[in-house]
Amino acid sequence: MKGKLCMMAALLLMVSQGIQAQHVTRAVAHRGYWTCEGSAQNSLTSLQKAYEAGCWGSELDIWLTADGELVVNHDAHTLDGLVIEKTDSKQLLKSKLKNGETLPSLEAYLDAGKLLTPMMLVLELKTQSTPERNIELARKVVDMVKDKGMEDQVEYIAFSNQVGTELIRLAPEAKVAYLNGDKTPAELKELGYTGLDYEDRVLKAHEDWIDAAHLLGLTVNVWTVNDEDDLRYFIDRKADYITTNEPVLLLELLKR
Repeated sequence: MKGKLCMMAALLLMVSQGIQAQHVTRAVAHRGYWTCEGSAQNSLTSLQKAYEAGCWGSELDIWLTADGELVVNHDAHTLDGLVIEKTDSKQLLKSKLKNGETLPSLEAYLDAGKLLTPMMLVLELKTQSTPERNIELARKVVDMVKDKGMEDQVEYIAFSNQVGTELIRLAPEAKVAYLNGDKTPAELKELGYTGLDYEDRVLKAHEDWIDAAHLLGLTVNVWTVNDEDDLRYFIDRKADYITTNEPVLLLELLKR
């Protein structure tokens, strides 16, 4: 019996080491690769540049306009001061980004991204001003992804648990990660999330959460990591994804 237990322990150790050896951290360009010349956050150029750099994925931010359309922008307002939730899409889509491009619709972004396979699109659904708009946003995004046949090319992330759980309900086969950093891996598993996507300071404060998430079958994404030492820290701890404004640096570190 003792011999069998020793053999079993050795086998489990070998399996564990094999899993660790196979682990690959993936690079996600935060709002696209916008820190290079000619690019801008959430622009179509930033999406193309992320692909050309060799990123596994490119993250983008989605809002619902006053007339119920979907646009891509990080902040709640445009550079020229238009509040996205209070402005019609026709006016918003004329707004300029820092590189001179116009603010893109989600449809244009998905159409461009579909041509850049196998790069994944990580869709962040921004928290809206009302619960009703949160639900509408989730429904319209999922519907558009399905209409374009891109279910296998997107993952979803959200700060709002209402948005996140609605995404889980609407797209039960999709990967949905939670951003807000206030739930344990066990709580996320119970809610139906497939991963956590937490700020670097949160995962440094809770160093056990990466291993705990992996034991539960959850993926771990960390944002926004730009410093080389911090990138190495999360590579060494086997984060599944690192979201960064410096994707070329991260990709160089991953090759070493």
